[in-house]
Amino acid sequence: RRRLPRFLFDYIDGGSYAEVRLRRNVSDLENVELRQRVLTAVDEVDLSTSLFGQTLAMPVALGPIGLGGLTARRGERQAVRAAEAAGVPFCLSTVSACPLEEVTAAASKPFWFQLYMIRDRAFMRDLLARARAANCSALVFTVDMPLPGSRYRDFHSGLAGAPGWRGALRRTLQGMGKPGWAWDVGLHGRPHSIGNLAPVLGGKSGIDDYMGWMKRNFDATSSWKDLDFIRAEWGGPLIIKAILDAEDAREAAKLGEHGLIVSNHGGRQLDGVPSTCRALPPIADAVGDQLTVLADGGIRSGLDVVRMLALGAKGVLLGRAWIYALAARGGTGVSHVLSLIDAEMRVAMTLCGAATIGNIGRDNLVR
Repeated sequence: RRRLPRFLFDYIDGGSYAEVRLRRNVSDLENVELRQRVLTAVDEVDLSTSLFGQTLAMPVALGPIGLGGLTARRGERQAVRAAEAAGVPFCLSTVSACPLEEVTAAASKPFWFQLYMIRDRAFMRDLLARARAANCSALVFTVDMPLPGSRYRDFHSGLAGAPGWRGALRRTLQGMGKPGWAWDVGLHGRPHSIGNLAPVLGGKSGIDDYMGWMKRNFDATSSWKDLDFIRAEWGGPLIIKAILDAEDAREAAKLGEHGLIVSNHGGRQLDGVPSTCRALPPIADAVGDQLTVLADGGIRSGLDVVRMLALGAKGVLLGRAWIYALAARGGTGVSHVLSLIDAEMRVAMTLCGAATIGNIGRDNLVR
């Protein structure tokens, strides 16, 4: 908060409507109680696991965050390097500041790519071709954005709702009030654009252009049958993001997808839905081992990771946990957060009597 202009901080920190779900993602997960077991002879803890053909140092990935690269100088480049150093995946958002090709040049290993259903199918086809050319190892397809949520903080801050010179002036003044950010990102972090949208935005690459494009191009007419188009163009592991209902999970399993992410978009879409930790167990029960179940939402520590695994997830995606760190200290901050999560998981697993990730399950929960 001290480092970022208000419009960027409120964008990454805020949620939709009254932000009830944003808060309950955290509080409901905090209230999940684990069984402490003693004298279990757990001398060494192994955090490694495998997801979608990739061996990970721990069951954690950096989830996709729009505009994330504007919180630090070429932020997605710094984040992907931190993820690689920690041995975990990084997922690049469609609406990242750095384009696919720039992140590929900064990375030494394949990363994941996130995509929305967009009205312009030709643009989607081109974007998927770029992701394949970048050797992205998995596609995270977000399905809860037929239109943007009602995020009132973005209207109050000047990010949305004040187009033209008024909104730009408010954001400029906010940036000038944060000299560290203005020097690091405002001056030395150019170009200030949504890199993957450059082919459709052309020379218009400001935030107003991005917000307008989002409102015009998310496709509320899409249905499960439209996933045929994605599969045909992609061909690799496909992970459906933002499943909250067991029936939708069964539909994804029936269609033969590789994985799903139990997610309410960090509380940024529909405020009245369940928190992710409450939605997770029935979804995990509904699909069993038919596909890989991941989860995000409210995860702030290694203890939270263990809680989600005990509730049925095979892995988790971090959101605010890593973007706060990137905004505060760049890639060094992201590396620090990942090292904390590693250490916290080891303590939690030892005291739960779980030597490996495969040992964590419902038996670790206080019923």
